[in-house]
Amino acid sequence: MSTITIAQNSAQPLTVNRLGYGTMRLTGPEIWGEPADRPQALAILRKAVESGVNFLDTADYYGEDVTNRLIAEALHPYPADLVICTKVGATRKPDKSWVAFNTPENLRTSIDNNLRTLRREQIQLVHLRLMGHGAVPLDEQLGAMFEMQKEGKILHVGLSNVNREELEAGLKLGEIATVENMYGYAQRTSLSAPYGETRGGEEVLPLCEQHGIPLIPFFSLVHGLPNAGNKLAEIARKHHATEAQLNIAWLLHKSPWILPIPGTSSLAHFEENMKAADIKLSAEDMAYLG
Repeated sequence: MSTITIAQNSAQPLTVNRLGYGTMRLTGPEIWGEPADRPQALAILRKAVESGVNFLDTADYYGEDVTNRLIAEALHPYPADLVICTKVGATRKPDKSWVAFNTPENLRTSIDNNLRTLRREQIQLVHLRLMGHGAVPLDEQLGAMFEMQKEGKILHVGLSNVNREELEAGLKLGEIATVENMYGYAQRTSLSAPYGETRGGEEVLPLCEQHGIPLIPFFSLVHGLPNAGNKLAEIARKHHATEAQLNIAWLLHKSPWILPIPGTSSLAHFEENMKAADIKLSAEDMAYLG
């Protein structure tokens, strides 16, 4: 399994194996409430670490607080090399809607909550998720994040759901360690939704590569596979793999700066996803897939 380094030019870079695990699917329906099969959710987290996964993606608004509590229950005290990445900038209402929670006070509340539920004294990596063009300017949001970084509550700051202009603005304000955007074989660019725009990875990947910033793709399977077309299925058959595995393999081959975090609530699917790291796509395969 190859590796990728987060914040490579900082005093405390983090090198992780280049298949992480996104915990969002461990929650109940609509990313809310407890998992349908709690023992299996805990087993997946433990199996992930046993399999060499040392990068977990979570958020206190998954559930709410469900994935954080599952991680702590399954894995605390944590292995020394485990990196737990969380997100702030959003929250959930009782109707399960997603809303901005991004004033400096909101962000501090979220960080303190993540520290408490994850049982950590410092969060190694925190993504500030941008929730559309709200009333809180980016410099105020990032300013609060960098202030908490100085206090030692956060080791590294990243951005999530950003377009190129927002990433460029963020880079002028301070060190951006990572970017987390939607990206997959068949869904590479931004999507409009009733709750706001979901930003794609294609628009920011060149800038990430230029600055040595890992791009962490989310929703790569959910949005990508239904529209993948025949080419992905054809190359999957060639490699005796599933289309989901080929999507992960494509991300791994697309750029050395991509850190996939496929998520699932099924232990069998988790093990299947991990095998994608063994698929070797040729230059001809990648050219054909486009």
